[in-house]
Amino acid sequence: MIILVVNAGSSSLKYQLFDMSKELVLAKGLCDRIGINGSFVKHNTHDGRSVVKEIEMKTHKDAIASLMRVLIHEEWGVIKDLSEISAVGHRVVHGGEKFIKSVLIDDEVMKTLEECSELAPLHNPPNITGIKACQQVLEGTPQVAVFDTAFHQTMPKKAYMYALPYEYYEKYKIRKFGFHGTSHKYVSERAAVLLNKPLEELKIVTCHLGNGSSIAAVDGGKVIDTSMGFTPLDGLPMGTRCGTIDPALVTYLMHKEGLSSEEMDYIMNKKSGVLAVSGVSSDFRDLDDAVEQGNERAKLALELFAYHVRKTIGSYAFAMGGLDAVVFTAGIGENNGNIRKMACEGLEFFGISLDDEKNSVRGQEIDVSTEDAKVRVLVIPTNEELAIAKETLKLIS
Repeated sequence: MIILVVNAGSSSLKYQLFDMSKELVLAKGLCDRIGINGSFVKHNTHDGRSVVKEIEMKTHKDAIASLMRVLIHEEWGVIKDLSEISAVGHRVVHGGEKFIKSVLIDDEVMKTLEECSELAPLHNPPNITGIKACQQVLEGTPQVAVFDTAFHQTMPKKAYMYALPYEYYEKYKIRKFGFHGTSHKYVSERAAVLLNKPLEELKIVTCHLGNGSSIAAVDGGKVIDTSMGFTPLDGLPMGTRCGTIDPALVTYLMHKEGLSSEEMDYIMNKKSGVLAVSGVSSDFRDLDDAVEQGNERAKLALELFAYHVRKTIGSYAFAMGGLDAVVFTAGIGENNGNIRKMACEGLEFFGISLDDEKNSVRGQEIDVSTEDAKVRVLVIPTNEELAIAKETLKLIS
């Protein structure tokens, strides 16, 4: 069965086409600069063919149409006819409280997604645009929404409520939602396979560390807490996001600097994080290079980030009443052994112990613990697209 996975952004559309009988990626690529001059399609196939082609794409519908032409193209195609696509799985960032699992998309679902756009104004509208474009081009093909927030909907109320007037929750759904749920779900399930134990018996802390970072406490396969909150700004300091700060700082700085709410929001989302602390970059590879050259602020940025990761791992272990494994995933988690080591230092009393040689690997699925470690530390490359394809297949089956 052939499943197309689509991740639509404001001016881009990422895609992967899966043959789910083998869980094989037949093709993947990117439609970029949609609605902007110089738009193009970048396309790669499983057997090594690739093309980058400039194609005018004024709308997401144009992008989907261009993508379909590439998929059945004589030279670059991987299927003969669009009727071979059994369903389309869409990444949708925010499902609010309405969606606790993936759903087949119908008119009622689309209406609810529109209502959730207020909670994720930068992400949900392009996700919805991508869905509508696919519905137009692949009329009659089942469409499935897979939500970043859904996996976190098992959090108890004591974990997701804020100590604000309760009426704000009732009126505006002001609460912790959490994000990166598809990734946290995928790597926690893979951890159970690697540990050869039922997921229901495991207490796992999953660390999705990239330019945007979040950590989740997964107890018996269910999330009981996660670091991102009402928005992806909360939690760990990140590439350009400040993470959790004293909320009084917001009004204090607005008053001192004469900032509007929009300017303050921009500072917290785009000019903060390790970029702000280091003064060098939001890219951890650049920070590592700067540390090698003796840059103290870059060193501080890495130490600050690792400290908050370590602190969160520890607090979630206590929240679950135990810990069987810590999983590192995403760009930094999978590839930066130094951050993994720094984040685990001081957690030896939990039973965590890293093997330095194993921990030097990049982008591999591996247990980097020493043989005698009581808590296993795993590196598991995330595969959100495959997770979305699996969810889609499950629903249409």
